[in-house]
Amino acid sequence: MNYIIGLDIGTTSTIGILLSLPDKILAQATRPVKLDSPFPGWAEENPDEWWKNVVEIIQELISKAKVDPIKVHAIGVTGMLPAVVLLDSLGKVLRPSIQQSDGRCGEQVLELKSEFEENEFIKKTGNGINQQLVAAKLRWIEKHEPEIFQQINTVFGSYDFINWKLTGEKAVEQNWALEAGFVDTSTGLISDDLISIGHIPRSAIPRKIASHSILGKINEDAAKATGLAKSTLVVGGAADHIASAYVAGVNQPGDVLLKFGGATDIMIATEKLQPDPRMFLDLHLIPGLYMPNGCMASGGSALNWFADKLAKGERANAQSCGLTLHQYLDKIAAETQPGAEGVQIIPYFLGEKTPIHDPYARGIIRGISLNHDLRHMWRALLEGFGYAFRHHIEVFNEMGHLTTRFLASDGGSNSHLWMQICADILQQPIQLLKGHPGSCLGAAWMAVIGSKMSDDWVGVTAFVSYGNRIEPNIQNAELYNEGYRVFRQTYQALVEV
Repeated sequence: MNYIIGLDIGTTSTIGILLSLPDKILAQATRPVKLDSPFPGWAEENPDEWWKNVVEIIQELISKAKVDPIKVHAIGVTGMLPAVVLLDSLGKVLRPSIQQSDGRCGEQVLELKSEFEENEFIKKTGNGINQQLVAAKLRWIEKHEPEIFQQINTVFGSYDFINWKLTGEKAVEQNWALEAGFVDTSTGLISDDLISIGHIPRSAIPRKIASHSILGKINEDAAKATGLAKSTLVVGGAADHIASAYVAGVNQPGDVLLKFGGATDIMIATEKLQPDPRMFLDLHLIPGLYMPNGCMASGGSALNWFADKLAKGERANAQSCGLTLHQYLDKIAAETQPGAEGVQIIPYFLGEKTPIHDPYARGIIRGISLNHDLRHMWRALLEGFGYAFRHHIEVFNEMGHLTTRFLASDGGSNSHLWMQICADILQQPIQLLKGHPGSCLGAAWMAVIGSKMSDDWVGVTAFVSYGNRIEPNIQNAELYNEGYRVFRQTYQALVEV
């Protein structure tokens, strides 16, 4: 029997999974990742920590499952998009990665908008001029870290970096290249002109590769480090949010995934190529489909911040109840009424990406009074992300994408309170999933497809089943309609400030 490994280079952790076909998960492993924010709006990580985690995880997976490493047939890697990793000519990492949630390059985005007519840019690249563009981040480095900029030899993403460490082959996966702003959608090819916007040579961007295409085999150094055989194949990989939606079963036009990870993402499957500056455009992993999507810069990271900075005094109470701190905060927040008695949190803690693309936005707590406490603020934080999802769905509908079915995945979907809040704000049922291990499973299935172990593009759904279906409470519709109006109005009122 042959086995498959999937790896996820996530924002807060590195995750691995080992599969046997047709539908068995034999082992899983995880390691934490440190996210640094040395200045407001910054988000950086250490790529060498990712590689250290990958080595340890592969060894643990093989040990746990008690499989012969030579029978690990292929590996797929997924990761956040588009993280920016820089190498010099010797393959040394030049600086910490700039993460997808980083909002430092607002000045460079304005600079690009002054140089290019945005509608034409969108028509060519499929994406608007915003902080997601790798060219904007490169220009920031050029201005603020010129000694590093001069040494740049390679620019690619988080999972591209791990693929290179595994194989010695450099490539950029198709959706990294697309969201980076380097692909001309009329040809599907990387454009020399678009790369030049980042003021780097064409040679700095490696070749583009499809998610399921074979990149190469494990090289000698990686084999020694991980214990894998040099015959193990490595595929192009996948963007984490696209892989997660694919695993969840977002495979028909109108299917929507609400992804509650370190960042909060929303994706819709469609047959329409309909670029819009408010959203990001990606290719679905199934050829012929697209996956327009939005990403809120914070999500689980904001909840972790709240728990660590504002609620850490409740840890003893949580432990006495046999609960994690997050579960305990859910428990006490459930004692408050929907709407948090007027408290509202706008969760733009790292600036915000879609659909407002405002790197200067910041988190807002409004409506707070002396009768409020921690319970109200936690509920308000959960409601804030529900309102942000609703904003995205309005934009999808305006783009001509009908939203017909809603699914939820990743760690935050385990919070019944959060899921009920989102269902009530959207006034739509939300289908929960069972057995969804995250994006690593989607990456593993790309390795299955690429290595010819299966040609069933939807076979990955055999690993995942449906859980509870959260029905909206119609009695809360009017209250949340008003809350959403205030949510939108509050941000607009404070834009000038």
